[in-house]
Amino acid sequence: MARLSKKLPALCTDLPLENPDVIQKFTVFKQLLTSCFGPNGKLKQVHNNIGGHSVTTSTSQVLLQSASPSHPLLKVVATSVLSHVSRFSDCGLFTAILCFALIDQAKLSGLRRNVSISINEYLLDMCTTYLHQDGCGCKVKLDFSSSKNLITLAWSVISSKPACMLTPQEALHISMLAVQAFLLTVPCETPGNVRLGRTVTVSVEGPAIATSAVFPGLLVEVPDHLTLGNKHNLQPQRLMKMVLFSVSLSGDLFEMDEGTVEVNHGADMESEIMDQLLVVGQRAVKDQVELFVCQKVIHPVLQQYLNQHDVVVIERLGAALVEPLAELTGSQPLASLVTAISPEAYGHARGLNVKIFGSKRMLHLEGPGEAGICTMALCHRNQTVLSELKVACQKAEHVLRLTLREPSALLGGGCTETHLASYLRHKGIGEVAEAASSLGCSQTEYRLGLEAFCRSLESVARALEHDGGTPLVDLTHCHHWTVPVDVTQGQETLSPPPRCGCGLVSSASVERWTFLNTRYDEFSPAAAAALPGDSTSSQPRVLDCFAAKMNALQVAVETANLLQDIRYIIQDGN
Repeated sequence: MARLSKKLPALCTDLPLENPDVIQKFTVFKQLLTSCFGPNGKLKQVHNNIGGHSVTTSTSQVLLQSASPSHPLLKVVATSVLSHVSRFSDCGLFTAILCFALIDQAKLSGLRRNVSISINEYLLDMCTTYLHQDGCGCKVKLDFSSSKNLITLAWSVISSKPACMLTPQEALHISMLAVQAFLLTVPCETPGNVRLGRTVTVSVEGPAIATSAVFPGLLVEVPDHLTLGNKHNLQPQRLMKMVLFSVSLSGDLFEMDEGTVEVNHGADMESEIMDQLLVVGQRAVKDQVELFVCQKVIHPVLQQYLNQHDVVVIERLGAALVEPLAELTGSQPLASLVTAISPEAYGHARGLNVKIFGSKRMLHLEGPGEAGICTMALCHRNQTVLSELKVACQKAEHVLRLTLREPSALLGGGCTETHLASYLRHKGIGEVAEAASSLGCSQTEYRLGLEAFCRSLESVARALEHDGGTPLVDLTHCHHWTVPVDVTQGQETLSPPPRCGCGLVSSASVERWTFLNTRYDEFSPAAAAALPGDSTSSQPRVLDCFAAKMNALQVAVETANLLQDIRYIIQDGN
């Protein structure tokens, strides 16, 4: 009984968002995520005290998975962001920054929690309604007859990850590869229901980034001693019958199928298994199989037998490539070596040739038809930046896929946020009495809530600047501009850059600017789709995924409302 400890009472925190300790943790976490935002975001290196490798990143998904917060409210934010990113791959930092900004601005406005929550929901509905309109001034329709906007969209995702360590030319090259891989996974002439293919990413450490490439089919790493034989080298494009095993062919008993094994007295198990392996090899040779692939290990004796009969053998394929290879070749993975191989289990491959990437030797396999499977070989200097680049390319590919469901994009560079804030101020002020009556609050409270919501959106645009520059907003289109710190020093007048954050508006077409964090007279922002005398204005240089940002906007508002609505936190410390 002496070892028993008394049960401790649960710790109850009343009004957590007014607790100084909680506010301090919120501030640190907000600064951590905000400093990673955008192409000029600062990198974070995360290392666990109990061991493991270090992670250098500015990506929300990698950062939140590596440095999980301990406070319950921060866990809610992290879980919401990770859930959004798992579905849409982009705008994770946007979600977190807007969520924190909404909470901060609600406290500064002094509104009651229930009033702030209802106004946020009302304005969110106003935002989504406007963004879905065809005349929305911050939305761009994507034309799939041209790859320019697709490349811009992919470039916007990849260039926003500074841990990839890419020059502008390298970022453009990788963006073009991402679009090429995306287009290869979209079937061209498939009757009935269309099924998208997939991109398999292969990381190659050492070679220059410019050597990265996309190949239709699969690249499978093979040992240096693999030989293709004369008939494969002379006729690289002919179809070859192949078989694919997902079970180990190493001959070890513990690698056999699950179940009961009955052994006769005096039987030699190793000889029995070896005989069965040779039966499999003989059946493959009899059926004129020319490519023999196994997910796991193949016994050296079986390999030698197959090589003697001019069969190309690939072992240790890995579980990740089994399903893509089956889709590519039409083969059925075999999970047993004791059952007969049915004719339907065989597949066909073509284009058997070897590609060299640095220290890796890879076999290029193509399918007999259009399977929508391709491989992106990513090259970089070291493993750290290569891991971040792989994540960025996977996100870019997912974002491009989302455009098939919603062929639109939103202006990037903070311009959507400033434009949307101006629109909300103009429309919200015009219907103060109606909105206040429907929400059951006073007109003053509605005005305070409207201004808090708009300032929260503008704070996301301000978060893109990390080097002391001055954020501006023009008083014509309400786009976001940033004047570098070295330009503003020693000058009394504003000198905006040639183009806005998204690159759609030229400074020559704007007469008035103001600082982003100052009040200005509300007005209806003009669309910047066709500016006179500016032929390049219709091509934005930074785009955000429409579906990802729409969902991020909803998740940020809902999470902020949830946190404001929490009255108590009860933690059991036993």
